[in-house]
Amino acid sequence: MPPSKVLGAALLASGLITGADGAQTASPDATVSVFAAGSLRRPITQAAQAFEKANPGTRIALTFGASGLLRDRIAAGERVDVFASANMAHPQSLAAGGNWGSTVAFARNALCALARPGLKVTRDTLVPLLLDPSIKLGTSTPRADPSGDYAFELFEKVERSGAAPAGSAKSLADKALQLTGGPNSPAPPAGRNVYGMLVASGQADVFLTYCTNAVLAVNEEPGLQMIDVPPAINVSADYGLAVRSGAPQPAQAFADDLRSGTGQQALRRAGFLAP
Repeated sequence: MPPSKVLGAALLASGLITGADGAQTASPDATVSVFAAGSLRRPITQAAQAFEKANPGTRIALTFGASGLLRDRIAAGERVDVFASANMAHPQSLAAGGNWGSTVAFARNALCALARPGLKVTRDTLVPLLLDPSIKLGTSTPRADPSGDYAFELFEKVERSGAAPAGSAKSLADKALQLTGGPNSPAPPAGRNVYGMLVASGQADVFLTYCTNAVLAVNEEPGLQMIDVPPAINVSADYGLAVRSGAPQPAQAFADDLRSGTGQQALRRAGFLAP
């Protein structure tokens, strides 16, 4: 194949075309590959649908999962244009390699407790309940899923804040059942909120997860309870967004939309807070 055709094919594959003046713009049929935290599934799906409608010929290909596992897939060589993580650290670690742009905060979440029906618990009694040896405490898997990291950070804050005696952080970490978000965790059930399913099925009496996840779980499983975590021990979950260096122009446009356009509106409707 002549060099000019090879170059043309490469540009088309990247979602770019070169005009007569040498400027590169998005091709009419650009595809943007997006990896996003599972907690973002609903708002980012809505944002992608709106973006595609507003930009005919552009397709947003979405993959959802635990942010740490998605980060590992990118680091292993999977070609991704936009990474929306449930923490700042995972996209920042990719930027350190030089192939990704800077990480920006685009949303914020917090932890709530999801409790089984009939369990007597309030915000004021949550910590003693979590420490009760008879209570099955569920979390996501630390390092693989930021939700698990945030839960274990909460355990440390329980002890540091004086909400529980010395040794409580270790007790909570030791008893925590890491039920989802790990490399060997069962796949989430199609069409169901995995956290609501885990509590409703009795695998956990209480599950620490994002408040946005808890809202969805209670809506799906009406008998479940959502309990606010006391501010003194709660953890702010900052979500980070990065775009691959050399990604097609629509990738940056979609990322900008998540920060300040209709995508940000979708996030706010889903209960996410501004960064």
